[in-house]
Amino acid sequence: MQIKKRGVNLKKKSDRVDTLFHKGKVLILAYDQGLEHGPTDFNLLNIDPQYIMDVGLEGRFSAIAAQAGIAEKYHVDHYKDVPLIVKLNGKTKLSKEDPLSLQHTSVDYAEKLGAIAVGYTIYLGSNHEQQMLVEFGKICEEAHQKGLLAICWMYPRGSNIQEEESTETIAYGTRVAMELGADIIKIKYNGDQEGLRWIVKAAGKAKVVIAGGSKKTDYEFMQMTREVIDAGAAGLAVGRNIWQHKNPLLMAKVLKEIIFNNKKPQEILQELKNHKY
Repeated sequence: MQIKKRGVNLKKKSDRVDTLFHKGKVLILAYDQGLEHGPTDFNLLNIDPQYIMDVGLEGRFSAIAAQAGIAEKYHVDHYKDVPLIVKLNGKTKLSKEDPLSLQHTSVDYAEKLGAIAVGYTIYLGSNHEQQMLVEFGKICEEAHQKGLLAICWMYPRGSNIQEEESTETIAYGTRVAMELGADIIKIKYNGDQEGLRWIVKAAGKAKVVIAGGSKKTDYEFMQMTREVIDAGAAGLAVGRNIWQHKNPLLMAKVLKEIIFNNKKPQEILQELKNHKY
């Protein structure tokens, strides 16, 4: 498959925004679940990072988000045509204490790996939130000095959070991320479309993208995508609903029709019946 080069060796943050976004929208392929969840999310096919790189390349995703070890071993040669987001922190699911995820990879190294953006997870409401807030603030400053985008995975969670998926809690987290310097904020969607409009407003000029979460039926995921785009989200950062799918490239194409071409799930289902895709 012939892939047109998009050019990711850029100097200014505005250049990276133009590279990552199309029509103001984005579809990121997330592959940081190995560290976070362990091997339970994978089968013999998608546990191979090269398979994911193939999906990212052939599916023409806006970017791939991965830990540095994946990036340095697999985001090489022609795969570099897919823009790279390097996660700078991460934690396992083994600890039962209040969540704490500290930086393990530098912004400088992410830049050397060819990243156009760096990602960092904050667990707002954890007893350790202050450490993560300080660290992410410094990451934003350093990333912006290098012309990189800063992305916050904002997940309110911990002993101080009663309702981690309430609209009020998510909006609070989104506002915190924006005020710390995030350019893009990844959040969970709680099904409250009107609430998401408020959450997007709380983010100001920062872009809001929605986490794909656990595997859903195709129609459920298509409908969720339509709802969040209509509410003002800039797109998705999705993993399992793509690479756990029996036909990940078709699912990617369907999502792009909704995100970039403003199609409705019902239209796409009809076109699928007509063998358009």
